[in-house]
Amino acid sequence: MIAILIRWATRLLAVGACLGPIFASDAAEVWVVTDSAHPVRAPHGARVTELDAATRIERELAIQLPTDTSHAAALVQQRLARGGLALQRELADAYQGIVDAWSAGVTKIPAVIVDRRYIVYGERDVERAVRAVERYRSHQS
Repeated sequence: MIAILIRWATRLLAVGACLGPIFASDAAEVWVVTDSAHPVRAPHGARVTELDAATRIERELAIQLPTDTSHAAALVQQRLARGGLALQRELADAYQGIVDAWSAGVTKIPAVIVDRRYIVYGERDVERAVRAVERYRSHQS
């Protein structure tokens, strides 16, 4: 069973769902929150946030920095400039993903968020998580 959390205003309702064989595509928005240690199979078009992406980028920027802090800071600035807007955007997106996950109330990973209302924890197959949400929705109508 997968725990699905449904967010109505400020409360969450936990329900169970079984997995089914057919992928439902009624979901308007699918967002996955995970990290590099918990890879997921996400369909094309799903937003994927790796919570450790910012740390990974910062680690790359900090490779072989000198002990002199002013020289190290200048070198990091050079690396950021050399990476251009793409690197700066990647770093900003990584931090924004952390903020968004925290704001959505994500407490475990991997988490699949469907239509900003349903959260499925622990499922690495995103299509399977979406099917579970769709099945839950069909029983609520």
